[in-house]
Amino acid sequence: MITKIKVCISDDENDFLEGISKLFPKYGLSCNFVIKDGLKVIQDIENGNPDFAVINLFMPKLDAIGVMNKIHKKHDIKTKFIILSHFINKTIEKEIISSGAVFIMVKPFEIPELADRIVQMSKFSEQNLNTSEVKENTEIKVTKILHQIGIPAHIKGYHYLRNSIVESVNNPEIVDCITKSLYPMVAKRYKTTSSRVERAIRHAIEIAWDRGNFDVLNNYFGYTVHSLKGKPTNSEFIAMISDRLRLQFSKIIKA
Repeated sequence: MITKIKVCISDDENDFLEGISKLFPKYGLSCNFVIKDGLKVIQDIENGNPDFAVINLFMPKLDAIGVMNKIHKKHDIKTKFIILSHFINKTIEKEIISSGAVFIMVKPFEIPELADRIVQMSKFSEQNLNTSEVKENTEIKVTKILHQIGIPAHIKGYHYLRNSIVESVNNPEIVDCITKSLYPMVAKRYKTTSSRVERAIRHAIEIAWDRGNFDVLNNYFGYTVHSLKGKPTNSEFIAMISDRLRLQFSKIIKA
């Protein structure tokens, strides 16, 4: 018997909830719908201990950050939080991530994208790895890195870049054919074109170089930050981050 992934969903948009109720079961996701109320969300998580909680950043009585802070104090509950919001900025994003969210999704988005993310995170956590650091979803680690670098989550290039790095961690060879394979793969997922993916990623990197955290950039791209070459190309950026993550994972597994 296949064990379904339990998901707590808290929202008040009827079309969104209807779409989830129709689609999620096809992905093996069992949903429990809770009214958009922070205290009700806590109660549902304490009673059901779901694998994931998909909740809005702003809710009556207690917001998502307050909910996460309370739940994370209960060590017997391992629920992972995905936060939804119509608006995000760098300050809010930092607070959400530091409070323990594994993913942030800015509305509007496609419901299959949310379902895919949940399934991917669940599969990763089920792998037979021996340490909590390796068990942490690759996408979560990439999200934290992009946040540290200073790429804002609301721009398209952020999402394209994150997806590209995750794919490159799992398949290093794809960076060598970034134009023929990686861009088309990301474009298909987000229903856009390869050229738009390339431009959006380049724009995200430019923002990082113009406004990002210099210390973090220097840590990852020291030779680039200090040389006349300027910012790295898209492929260099993706390759350096993905190589760093693969090296971290391999060291932990060997240990």
